[in-house]
Amino acid sequence: MQDPLFQTLRLGALELPNRIVMPPMTRSRSTQPGDVPNTLMAEYYAQRASAGLIISEGTYISPMAKGYAGTPGIHSPEQIDGWRKVTDAVHAAGGRIFAQLWHVGRLSHTSLLGGAAPVSSSAIQAEGVRVFIEGEGGLPGSAQASAPRALETHEIKEIVEQYAQAARNAMAAGFDGVELHGANGYLINQFLDSFANNRSDEYSSTLENRLRFLDEVARALVAATGDAARVGIRLAPLTTLNGCVDANPEETYTAAAARLAEIGVGYIHIAEADWDDAPLMPVAFKQALRAAYPGVMIYAGKYTGERARAAIREGWADLIAIGRPFVANPDLPQRLRIGAPLNEHDRETLFGGGARGLTDYPALAA
Repeated sequence: MQDPLFQTLRLGALELPNRIVMPPMTRSRSTQPGDVPNTLMAEYYAQRASAGLIISEGTYISPMAKGYAGTPGIHSPEQIDGWRKVTDAVHAAGGRIFAQLWHVGRLSHTSLLGGAAPVSSSAIQAEGVRVFIEGEGGLPGSAQASAPRALETHEIKEIVEQYAQAARNAMAAGFDGVELHGANGYLINQFLDSFANNRSDEYSSTLENRLRFLDEVARALVAATGDAARVGIRLAPLTTLNGCVDANPEETYTAAAARLAEIGVGYIHIAEADWDDAPLMPVAFKQALRAAYPGVMIYAGKYTGERARAAIREGWADLIAIGRPFVANPDLPQRLRIGAPLNEHDRETLFGGGARGLTDYPALAA
């Protein structure tokens, strides 16, 4: 019987050789000034090109979308040229890569935004949430996220267009598609989750209105890429990470999945809560999402090879994203195929720095 992890999968025009996804993971290694992707990042991604699909680290779509020091953007000509180095390297190594498009909303700091306040659905601060700012020696430090201001209605339309332009930039940079970061408490979440949204306009508290921003951005990305199959959406129904909480996540996110099915996006990527003692996502919830959305479903959240195989066999997942093990195991698919031991990642080198802890982990052949 064929290993479920190594069955091929059609995603639009792409033929994925396996079901293993490298998910977005912030590494804060962009070149300064300018947050420009570089040859070191290109090497890092190319080393991991055996993944069925790579999704880039979050890449911020405009100067006001930035929330963490050292993260790459995708709005300047230099950033687009830098990402072209990455996509060329991944494609030369036989891989496929989507760009994750990111607006952090309120999860930022005035020092990263030229002194301006972060923007959000509502003027609600993410209490107790810390973000990376420029620290000593160029390495990230941390600070409480600054108090945001609520976006004016007309500004929301401008941000939808910024997402569309970022998608056009990603295609110009050679990406195979784009993933909208709608998870983990960032701007999409700040509109979608009920306790983060106290607006009184057409983006306000009813479920239909809270879905509107997600809907508009998803449609803009489809138009900008020219192909709905080139657009994925990452959602995190049960995470309370970064202060976003929804009163009825099953209702909200099943409705979101149904809306994304209408739009016809290529995949939905579910980030399960994966910290210690996090709430488990019930299988019934996963089956409800599958019923609402018939396209490709990706799940992420501390999956081992065996859990990943079981999820695919059970039918509610098509692809499995495996994050931290990809940091330390550039050849993770091969290791999962043969049951080889995994290298452990070095927590001290996850964010910022150089090649150490990024491109120096050994492959099996070494």
